[in-house]
Amino acid sequence: MPELPEVEVTRRSFADRIAGARILGVSLGKPLRWPVGIEPASLVGQSVKGVRRRGKYLLVELERGLLLVHLGMSGSLLFAADLPPRGSHDHFELVTTQGVLRLHDPRRFGAVVHATDLDDPVALKLLGKLGVEPLEAGFDPSVFHRALRQRRAPIKQVLLAGDIRPTTRADRIGLPRATRLHAAIVDVLGRAVALGGSTLRDFSSAQGQQGYFQMEAMVYGREGQACRVCGGEIKAIRQGQRSTFFCPQCQRP
Repeated sequence: MPELPEVEVTRRSFADRIAGARILGVSLGKPLRWPVGIEPASLVGQSVKGVRRRGKYLLVELERGLLLVHLGMSGSLLFAADLPPRGSHDHFELVTTQGVLRLHDPRRFGAVVHATDLDDPVALKLLGKLGVEPLEAGFDPSVFHRALRQRRAPIKQVLLAGDIRPTTRADRIGLPRATRLHAAIVDVLGRAVALGGSTLRDFSSAQGQQGYFQMEAMVYGREGQACRVCGGEIKAIRQGQRSTFFCPQCQRP
């Protein structure tokens, strides 16, 4: 699944190139997770003002409204002046004066949804409960710690990260550890974006470029192998229908 770094890499790979483009046509393939919510022809003639990101959603801002794009489990965007004919897994295409933006999604868990603005009930439903953006200045260590204190779920399910044991309850993490975790989140996300995200299966940017951050993974996918720090054995558990990898010696409860 494309995570926040991959979504940000995708945004950066086409946002500048599509800004100012005028929409010439819209094509839909098989239905995605949710309907677009607007007649596609009504988008024709509008200009693209820019592309922002909120969590794992891309917000394509138009003259009138915006498109909320989610890549789902296996989706990816391509943007180019000339793309090959649409295939069976290409489900949304925005033809503009500066190129074609295409959503490719074999599993169809992704979505493209129209909203009139960020106060639209559709936008509020999808974005309203998202937390502070970890790549922006508002991500403050003390605020982060206070939020953790309000959650009793395992830290992995509250926050997919950590030098903390992934089964540790979020509300039991003290301020010093929360401060270190905060710094690690900012550092890791920054490096992940700089390296183009992680291409574990088929992720690529809107320019078709793969990421290389997976080469820095310390525990992911390394069950039974030696920890690169202490030499202990990497363990794996299942949490929230996700695989979790950790070193029992380095990652303390």
